[in-house]
Amino acid sequence: MGIFYPTKIIAIGLNYIDHAKELNMPIPEYPILFMKPPTSVIESGDPILYPAQSKEVHYEGELAIVIKDRARFVRQEDARRFIAGYTCANDVTARDLQRIDGQWTRAKSFDTFCPLGPGIVPDVDPLKLDIATRVNGITKQHSNTKNMIFNVFYLVSYISEIMTLLPGDVIITGTPPGVGPVVPGDEVEIEIEGIGILKNKVIEQRAKG
Repeated sequence: MGIFYPTKIIAIGLNYIDHAKELNMPIPEYPILFMKPPTSVIESGDPILYPAQSKEVHYEGELAIVIKDRARFVRQEDARRFIAGYTCANDVTARDLQRIDGQWTRAKSFDTFCPLGPGIVPDVDPLKLDIATRVNGITKQHSNTKNMIFNVFYLVSYISEIMTLLPGDVIITGTPPGVGPVVPGDEVEIEIEGIGILKNKVIEQRAKG
C-alpha cells in the first residue's frame, strides 16, 4: 500500500451489535469517537511494538474508511463520493492503561498501534463484508459489517458535522466481538472480504539509548 500519514485517524468505539451484546452494554445512541495519532500508522508486514509501559496489549480488527476529498457537513446520501476506498485496520490497544487512565488516549496512541493495509480498495460494498481476526492462525474475531450499529456512510456524515475531513484521513469503524491479548512473537492477521489480509507480527519494543 505504501505507508501514509493522514492528518487524523478518527476511531469509533462499540459499533457492532454483537460486540455490545458480548460486553452486556447498551446500544449507543450516537457514535463514540476517539482519535489516534498519525504516528501510530504502520503498514502490513511492519512490526507492532509492544511497549514497556503495558502488560496487556489487545488486537481489534476493523474496517477502515479512507477519505478522498475535503468533507464538511456531508449528507449521508452523498457520503459515498467522499470515500477513496476501504482497507483493513488493527486498533491496537494497551487495555491495562485504558483501565488505569479512565480514557483512551495513551492506550491507543503508541507508535505502531494503527496498522493499515494491505491496500485501499474502492469497489466493495461496505455494508456487508465479512471481517475476521486471526492470531497465529487461530480465528479470534468473526463478524460482518452488516452488524455495525452506525454504517460507514452515517459515520462520514456524522463526523463531518464535527470536524473537517481531509484527503487521506482515516476512519476506523469499530471492532466485532472477540478482542483479546497478544504477546511478543504473535502474528496478527485482519482479513476483510474483498480487501485482503493485513498481517503484522508483535515484537518487544526496545528502548534506544
